[in-house]
Amino acid sequence: MTISSILFILILVGSSAFFAMKVRQIIKNIRLGKSINRTDRKGERLKIMIRVALGQSKMVTRPIAGILHIFIYVAFIFTQIELIEIIIDGASGSHRIFAEPLGGLYTFVISLIEVLSLLALIATFAFLSRRNLIKVPRLVKSEMTGWPKLDGNIILYLEFILVICVFTMNGADEALYNRGASHFEGQGSFGFAISQFLGPNVFGGMETSTLLLIERIGWWGHFGVVMGFMIYLPFSKHLHIFWAFPNVFFSNLDPKGQFSNMESVTNEVKMMLDPNADPYAVPEVDPNAVPQKFGAKDVPDLNWVNIMNAYTCTECGRCTSSCPANVTGKMLSPRKIMMDVRDRAEELGKGIKKEGKDFDDGKSLLGDYITEEEVWACTSCNACVQECPVNIDPLAIIVDLRRYLVMEESKIPSELITMNTNIENNQAPWQFSPTDRLKWKDEE
Repeated sequence: MTISSILFILILVGSSAFFAMKVRQIIKNIRLGKSINRTDRKGERLKIMIRVALGQSKMVTRPIAGILHIFIYVAFIFTQIELIEIIIDGASGSHRIFAEPLGGLYTFVISLIEVLSLLALIATFAFLSRRNLIKVPRLVKSEMTGWPKLDGNIILYLEFILVICVFTMNGADEALYNRGASHFEGQGSFGFAISQFLGPNVFGGMETSTLLLIERIGWWGHFGVVMGFMIYLPFSKHLHIFWAFPNVFFSNLDPKGQFSNMESVTNEVKMMLDPNADPYAVPEVDPNAVPQKFGAKDVPDLNWVNIMNAYTCTECGRCTSSCPANVTGKMLSPRKIMMDVRDRAEELGKGIKKEGKDFDDGKSLLGDYITEEEVWACTSCNACVQECPVNIDPLAIIVDLRRYLVMEESKIPSELITMNTNIENNQAPWQFSPTDRLKWKDEE
């Protein structure tokens, strides 16, 4: 085994181990949330996952961004074939190991990857322009300054470097094959779709020794960018490429607008409506049970799907750009809600890892990250849920934060007090007797 192969294996194993370690920590953070059963209707869930996560069906509702994203998405999938070949070549010391067994199909596959890479390069420039030159409104909101903005650009820079490495590697290889000077003998020119022209025209005038060096730079660059991306991924919003599939699979299948009920409240209402129930009966209480909290104040009060939603969010801003509260200038941004949940989960996870399960920093999601004004600005219209390309549900989190404010702290806007009083007294939000509801039909 050569020194090059040993170095390659060490980088591959080290990067993979680091990625696995960070993903394991993120899974622990997700498990901070309460249990919820989302394993029902498996067939329906699988179909939705194939359509939404794999098929990108919700991305194309906004055609320009959707098609550009699909360019990168499809290129990413097919480039894994070339990456697998590079991994085998790097570990074994071979070169283009798939070429001989695949024959003419190999040229077709690599040519397809080159065409897709070119489309991905066009999409990369378009996305950089949309973020930094055109400044699409949803991409320059207040929550998208600092690290979120830099994070969005970093991944595009890496994509640009990766595509350049692909064409450098293939182009230099073609030039070497054409002159019979490849550093691995016994192979002729493949005639890849783009490199067969790029090689002679860009690299053809270079010395053979220079071409050998450039080909290796492209090859190692391709591998290095992928390993760097894998190390960087757990710190980036682009972790959605890892979580999108399970996130869609475990998404809420209930009709939009159907809110979940708290079991304790439901049981109380049922008892009130049961004519045979004893209103003076003392319910049995498990002395070892943890007191139930109504709603959510901090991340552990949410369920694990809510937290996974936060880690899946790619900060695209489709939810915020469709939010009527945000559009009319109110503080609420569904994207920020998800970013805040993720940031708080990270903060709690680090604290628990360092100080143990009893870690308490005196902070909470509600108050320190998300304000009451944001929570009450929501109209519960579900536009954010409808728009999300990977079925994230910010509304479920907002509703739980509201429940805590109302049921634990008795905090409610004055406008809603009147409405609730009317519902209690009149069984409707309006301030008139239920017996007067049908008087409108008698009016001429």
